[in-house]
Amino acid sequence: MTEQTLGRLAEESWTRFEDFDSVFYEGVWHRSHTLAVRARRACGGFVEAGIRPGDRVVLMMATSPEVQVIYQALWAAGAVVTPVVFLVSAEELRHILLDSGAVAVVTSPELVATVEATGVDVPVYVDTAELERADEHGPVPRDPGDLAALMYTGGTTGRAKGVMLSHAGLWQVAKASYEISHQEGINRAIVPVPLSHAYGLIVTVAGMHATEPPQAVLMRWFDPAAFLRLAAEQRVRYGAVVPSMLQMLLAEPLESHPLPDLAFLTCGAAPLGRDVLVEFERRMPGVQILEGYGLTETSAVTTFNPPGRRKPGSVGLPLPGYTITIRDPWGEVMETGDVGEICVSGTALMLGYWGEHAPDPGGTALEDGELRTGDIGCLDDDGYLHVVDRKKDLIIRGGFNVFPRDVEDALNEHPDVVMSCVVGRPDPRLGEEVVAFVQLRAGGTVTAEELMAWARDRAGRVKYPREVTFVDSIPVTSALKLDRKALRARLHDPVR
Repeated sequence: MTEQTLGRLAEESWTRFEDFDSVFYEGVWHRSHTLAVRARRACGGFVEAGIRPGDRVVLMMATSPEVQVIYQALWAAGAVVTPVVFLVSAEELRHILLDSGAVAVVTSPELVATVEATGVDVPVYVDTAELERADEHGPVPRDPGDLAALMYTGGTTGRAKGVMLSHAGLWQVAKASYEISHQEGINRAIVPVPLSHAYGLIVTVAGMHATEPPQAVLMRWFDPAAFLRLAAEQRVRYGAVVPSMLQMLLAEPLESHPLPDLAFLTCGAAPLGRDVLVEFERRMPGVQILEGYGLTETSAVTTFNPPGRRKPGSVGLPLPGYTITIRDPWGEVMETGDVGEICVSGTALMLGYWGEHAPDPGGTALEDGELRTGDIGCLDDDGYLHVVDRKKDLIIRGGFNVFPRDVEDALNEHPDVVMSCVVGRPDPRLGEEVVAFVQLRAGGTVTAEELMAWARDRAGRVKYPREVTFVDSIPVTSALKLDRKALRARLHDPVR
């Protein structure tokens, strides 16, 4: 196959293998050819409804087989998939609908009220049954450079931005991701990440490049106990997770849930603490954590640790087609090992920002074809990338730079700590003060003062938190990243 369009890729993937058990969801296996027919019918339904090539269609559903069916149907119809994580508020959804100019919404019954609360007059399709009544329809012609997905970033520092991703960009990154991670005979995955997030979307497209019949065990949403149960029952071989999931799993009695079939877990979307990796692999022998790195703007994946060549503590090597450069604040290229801003160039980068952010008024943007990521890191002598932290999360205390991840890694080493999140609080004397929010394990007895001393010994006298607040749970975003924005708001309004 040479045409790098996702509608054609889906069609080709359906005919590559004989009919097989493809997707397991809530107790039922769905056959590959049945899903293919459903997608072709849904494509016909979209075409009959007047959806035209280039139209943006919002998909807001919890993870289910229907999400994959709708993705493939929309790409076959030539439309632009606009995924929205089902946890967004009506206000956030309203912004996305208006900014994208969406012509329709596909959602689930439990989310209809949120769509209606936006006040935006747009056709709403509930589930897929109505669309699937149509005759089957094959993929319409599209150009590889055409827009395939309009992905809205989390909006952690402001209103969400629409990131334009092309057919060719997603096609190339998904193929490279599959080829660098695939091990023969390991083809059954557990998928707890939201399919409506960039990470979940690229997992979906990567499966369409499979050279062995790919099987996916989908979770509607992540629950650590359910994850362990499903992984054991379905004998999954690998999976895709984010760091907060690993931290939640560490709070479970892992020794009571042996997973002899599980070979590796890919981990991305946020930095992973070295202590979390080491502790997970110690308690779950035989399982390797393979870290990767990417942004929505890089079609979700930029680097990955290949099986057999991983370097713990790094996020891996650049995918074929991507080049990484480390630059100083003035844009000059830095030496190997020096810490600076991670910049990425390559053919699979986003086409640009959409709507009110085009051209981007500031922040992450393409400069001379290169993406300034806003992430801080370095390259080692072997070309592996090491991520330090987000530039926007940097705390400057008394003129000294404090990266929250350094402090969180130190706190998370304590046996009583499940996870932590560190933010900066404005301080009239120092500029910012280091503040930590901490979730303890059941039965944990460590005090705030003891944790401060613990972090001082491990992170240093400048970086350790001067305030520790215990919380029932650390808030995470809809993409399961630490929600620093919510915790910063708590500093101003402790009742939250």
